[in-house]
Amino acid sequence: MTGVPTLSLTQFTRGDAAGRAAFSDALFAGLTRYGFFILADHNVPTDLLDEAYDLAAQFFAQDEAEKRRFAAGLRGYTPFGTEHAKGRTVADLKEFWQLGRESYDPDAPDGDFAPNVWPDRPARFAPVFKQLFTALDETGRILLQALAPKLGLPADYFDPLVKGGTSILRVLHYPPVPDDAPPGAVRSAAHEDINFITILVAAKGAGLELLDRDGTWLPVETEQKNLIVDSGDMLARLTNGVIPATTHRVVNPAGPNVSRYSMPFFMHPTSATPLDVLPQCVGDGAKFPPITAGAFLAERLREIGLKT
Repeated sequence: MTGVPTLSLTQFTRGDAAGRAAFSDALFAGLTRYGFFILADHNVPTDLLDEAYDLAAQFFAQDEAEKRRFAAGLRGYTPFGTEHAKGRTVADLKEFWQLGRESYDPDAPDGDFAPNVWPDRPARFAPVFKQLFTALDETGRILLQALAPKLGLPADYFDPLVKGGTSILRVLHYPPVPDDAPPGAVRSAAHEDINFITILVAAKGAGLELLDRDGTWLPVETEQKNLIVDSGDMLARLTNGVIPATTHRVVNPAGPNVSRYSMPFFMHPTSATPLDVLPQCVGDGAKFPPITAGAFLAERLREIGLKT
């Protein structure tokens, strides 16, 4: 047991005032203590999650040349060994597909609203992942509404920031670790997420660990029907570290050397959103200089090898 709390989303969406307040308290406690919590009874259908995993396995099983046809920068396919954690030169042992909103702004800075690309097969890949993006986006909006009052903000504070934001759904495949993997290479090296919050569809395969405040690594596991939520750097900047961005990683398999799949939804605000520390969180002084979300995202993408 990790101690990471499990919350029921229906306590907030269907509960009375006391239940909603209790959910907000538990959410805030989970994020400030661990930077993580597990979400049960959410609004993402289990059969949708199952189909998405089936389609992911089908796509990544294709040969490399077929997959590379859809390598298109920040959208579409990113080949194995491309991304690395900030501060590292050894690439992570993973490949992935990324999609954003279907509507995009071609004039947005840094190309972060590039149009989606879609593979020819499997046939239902596009409609299923569009539906999953929408469901996770709605879940994230609800969670931010639950968090806002704990920061002294109106419940709808985050709504205009994330509506039309640069959120990304990443479909990840960690293949069996190759015999010739570079020394020290892992499936996903220790890192913090860039965004406000990440909503992770519970992975098919173990390996996710968070770095606890005492310096120990704790496994984060739950039933595949649940979601795992963590806080990212943008929220840490906004709250002056009141809600930290917790370091986490995906370790290489200790048991059978088989594929692992996961699907994190990275919830981002619009590029123009300022990440200035909230006045109520300044305390003895802001720990982070002002920056926009777009500029911060571009900076971090360069640091992890996804942008030149």
